[in-house]
Amino acid sequence: MPAATLEQTGVGGAHFLPTHWSVVLAAGWRDSPQATEALERLCQAYWYPLYAYIRRKGYPLEEAQDLTQEFFLHVLRGEFLSRADRAKGKFRSYLLGALEHFLAKQWRRSHRLKRGGGCQILSLKAEPGESRYRLEPFHELTAEKLYNQSWAMMLLEQAMNALKEECESTGKSQLFEELKTRLDGDDNQASYEEVALRLKMREGAVRMATVRLRRRFGELLRAEIAHTVADPSEVDGEVRFLLAALRR
Repeated sequence: MPAATLEQTGVGGAHFLPTHWSVVLAAGWRDSPQATEALERLCQAYWYPLYAYIRRKGYPLEEAQDLTQEFFLHVLRGEFLSRADRAKGKFRSYLLGALEHFLAKQWRRSHRLKRGGGCQILSLKAEPGESRYRLEPFHELTAEKLYNQSWAMMLLEQAMNALKEECESTGKSQLFEELKTRLDGDDNQASYEEVALRLKMREGAVRMATVRLRRRFGELLRAEIAHTVADPSEVDGEVRFLLAALRR
């Protein structure tokens, strides 16, 4: 997604609504069902970036699965939230700092949760996660860079899924499938004329639809980013950070 497409969208401006992370921080988590649900949603989204981080730190497969599971149990119990700093309210930063603290503490302990732990709060999809991790370039990225890149890819995937659902709800599934690979600005694929013939549309209409989908994808991506910060002023910085993480 080109930077211009993201920078021009309006999400994160004066009409910023309470989002997952801002709700958690504002409610103090424990006293609010909405904050509990918001925190669970955030944790569900971040399981792979953190799992990949732990694996890149050198932990073997099963221990990494156990540590990821146990860490999220601690987060969902609110054991790290007292350290969350509203002045530095990015959820990705908070979570990575909490994980580092957790791993250091676990390194000093001999006890490990037995696999499963008898308390399955999150479904971590461990095997698909490991299959995905094996595809990561092993020597090119540090654990932190892999975490940031995985975070960026996770947000792109969520925005793409949201766009797909919108198109399906308005009867534009075929349009989405034809144009989804063009959303990053790359038009060096099948010609617009070929796409127009398949969709039974005018070529100009296909080009305009592509522009609109790109714009909407940028809006949805910014909305996903907004869910992970405590203040709207941080959205633009996170967009720049995401783009930089994808270039590494």
